[in-house]
Amino acid sequence: MITLKEAKNYLRVDYEEDDSLIQNLLSTAKNLVMDIGRMDESALAENEDTVRTAMLFALGYLYESRSNPDYQKLTLNLR
Repeated sequence: MITLKEAKNYLRVDYEEDDSLIQNLLSTAKNLVMDIGRMDESALAENEDTVRTAMLFALGYLYESRSNPDYQKLTLNLR
């Protein structure tokens, strides 16, 4: 749904050292959005605009707070 290039642009990252980390965080963001929204893959596609925004929000938070993320805070914000 969100490409690595889009994610790096959103995060304003222009180097390749964090590519693997960003891919992993994208997967985590997708799973969080699916869990919080109680969605399956088809529901993700039906709500693509909202899901993309939520995933980018989660990705940004996870990337910036990667050393000490507060998952409870993130979950509450996504709800």
